[in-house]
Amino acid sequence: MALQTTRIDVTDRIIGKLNGRSLELYEEGELIGRLPLPAAVPLKKGYTEQNGRIYKQVTATVEPDQKYVDCDGEAGWC
Repeated sequence: MALQTTRIDVTDRIIGKLNGRSLELYEEGELIGRLPLPAAVPLKKGYTEQNGRIYKQVTATVEPDQKYVDCDGEAGWC
């Protein structure tokens, strides 16, 4: 039996994780490379990048609706 080196396309199995100013590339949990990111990365409207973190602009309630068990700060008794 003879062994031969060949290439297989693993593109669909690659996962990218943002780490500071680079994108780390993983295949099946193994770090296989890093891509440096430019100073400004264009993102979809509603998303921003700051200090290597990506944020999504959302609308949220400041104080969620209180339930009947939220009457006091103790054991939930009203």
